[in-house]
Amino acid sequence: MSDLSGKKIAFLLTNGVEEVELTRPRKALDDAGAQTVIVSPAEGTLTAMNGDWDHGDSFDVDLPLSEAKPEEFDALVLPGGTINADTLRIAEGATDFVRAFFDQEKTVAAICHAPWILAQAELARGRRLTSFESIRTDLINAGASWEDSQVVVDGNLITSRNPNDIDAFNAAVSEALSA
Repeated sequence: MSDLSGKKIAFLLTNGVEEVELTRPRKALDDAGAQTVIVSPAEGTLTAMNGDWDHGDSFDVDLPLSEAKPEEFDALVLPGGTINADTLRIAEGATDFVRAFFDQEKTVAAICHAPWILAQAELARGRRLTSFESIRTDLINAGASWEDSQVVVDGNLITSRNPNDIDAFNAAVSEALSA
């Protein structure tokens, strides 16, 4: 990772986030000097998942979504997890928060099921992206051009398929933020 000192990165998530899709990108960014902030419509602590069935660790919410201002961040990371992604895409204010990063042409990085919120926010149309295989049709129906690749970079949008692709995902995020 490049030196990302001075960069402030929002991680938008809620209960059910895929633990490794939160912890590994967050650690990589923190280790590179960035400040990472967990933003959530939930309050207090969140419970992560390891897959769809096993509870993982708990994580403190740093900033309620209702108080988060996209202009105070350099980028947005959207970790996956089936429960997280499905809940987040209909959470009050979540799609507006994501749209603001696109409006401000900031880096948005989504992995696994997280691109569901792009479809919900009507941001997938005309974009090249990838995701977990099970939401492929949803994204195509939302107007995206879906690719089966470790990582797809389309302008300010970075997407990856699953936890096996996290190293490529992290490298693409680092490259985008150091440009």
